[in-house]
Amino acid sequence: MTNQQSSGTYAKTLAPGVWGVLATPFHGPGQAVDHRSLQAEVRFYHRIGAAGVVALGVFGEATSLSVGEQADVIATVAEAGEGMPVVAGLSPRSTGPLVELAGVLREAGGAPLTAFMAQVNSANPETLLRHFGTLNDQCGLPVVVQDYPVASGVSIRPDALAALVARCPYVAAVKCEAPPTAVAISILARSVAVPLFGGLGGVGLIDELTAGAAGAMTGFSYPEGLIAAVRAYQADGFAAARDSFSPWLPIANFENQPGIGLAIRKETLRRRGLIAESAVRSPAAGFPPELAPLLENHLRSLPVPAELI
Repeated sequence: MTNQQSSGTYAKTLAPGVWGVLATPFHGPGQAVDHRSLQAEVRFYHRIGAAGVVALGVFGEATSLSVGEQADVIATVAEAGEGMPVVAGLSPRSTGPLVELAGVLREAGGAPLTAFMAQVNSANPETLLRHFGTLNDQCGLPVVVQDYPVASGVSIRPDALAALVARCPYVAAVKCEAPPTAVAISILARSVAVPLFGGLGGVGLIDELTAGAAGAMTGFSYPEGLIAAVRAYQADGFAAARDSFSPWLPIANFENQPGIGLAIRKETLRRRGLIAESAVRSPAAGFPPELAPLLENHLRSLPVPAELI
């Protein structure tokens, strides 16, 4: 049984394309949330044609924010997007705190809040069925299932995840971030009707699209490159997408360095003028000054896709 057999379910799934995972910018010595920069990020994604945005994802440093700060972030994003769909990430892994936070964020986000994204917190499909089902029952919004073992510490087999999703008519999408991602996406695509999205900064985008992904959901600092590649794939297939994304792959790889990837991406966003400061909150590591010349080399080599500016 797949979700297509549940009446009306497919209409609630996420649109294909690129969903931008927002950085949460901070400013000043106290590292307060910089709502003006956050608005600039959202408006940028709106302008370049993103399918929607994700606030409070792992890239958004949600675990370093208070509940009040998270609510304020969602309110800012929902207002700045001018109706663009918003997915709210939920960082708690236990069901009770997850549902409690979801209620707060839904009230803050209002109508633009399209779905909640929650991480796989068990390898047992029955446990997950109760977990995600309770979230949907209590909060009434679709769920994006995030399979990201690096963040969650939980690994689940792709076939077990597919079986779970097929039983959950409220699932709006699956974010597939368990390497090898193309393998997981291929297995899921054979069994479920909901859209599948790659993440991990876009480094596996072309293979993920070929395996059956609907697009990308990630915090890559040059989402124009992701959008161009997805459009190329939709129009002309693998070769066109590969040619389109090849110039962007070095910077995507550079940003994907363990431990400092967040800081590199925020520094790149700062240099682009999208956020005012590149500060990260502890325990995240800051941008290493030794990498500044290397980052400049990468930025100078990037193409400028005029059709997306």
